Amino acid sequence: MPKSERHNKIIELINSYSIETQEDLTEHLKKSGFEVTQATVSRDIKALKLVKVASADESGTRIGYKYAQNSRNDAGAPLNEKFANLLKDVIVSSDHAGNLAVFKTYSGMANAAAAAIDAMHNSSIVGSVAGDDTVLCVLRTEEKAAEFSELIGKTISE
Repeated sequence: MPKSERHNKIIELINSYSIETQEDLTEHLKKSGFEVTQATVSRDIKALKLVKVASADESGTRIGYKYAQNSRNDAGAPLNEKFANLLKDVIVSSDHAGNLAVFKTYSGMANAAAAAIDAMHNSSIVGSVAGDDTVLCVLRTEEKAAEFSELIGKTISE
């Protein structure tokens, strides 16, 4: 199977399960029909820029660490809390097509969202255009559009 399918499955798995080790991830992939080695999984973790984050049980008690997607922007800096809060308040949904990222907002809020996105100074963004309830961002590559759309999607769902 292509690497992109495996990468998509890894993201699905870490979002669905509390995966603590490369061995756990390897086993989950094998159960999903992917023939992988621990070395391949290690390279995939690096390529996907996965990080270990604290995990907690239902009561909120910390129980260990698990793999997660890195929530840092293109320049490696965390999303500014002020921008993240504004985006959470105004963006309703996030999607992408080709090298475009599209964000639906509440009516009249697209300009605020576009201004916050522009203020992030993400070098992958060529530019953005705001309508009444939609922001269109042009990114340098399809991959960057997908990553940015996912980053904003995760930010607004937190």
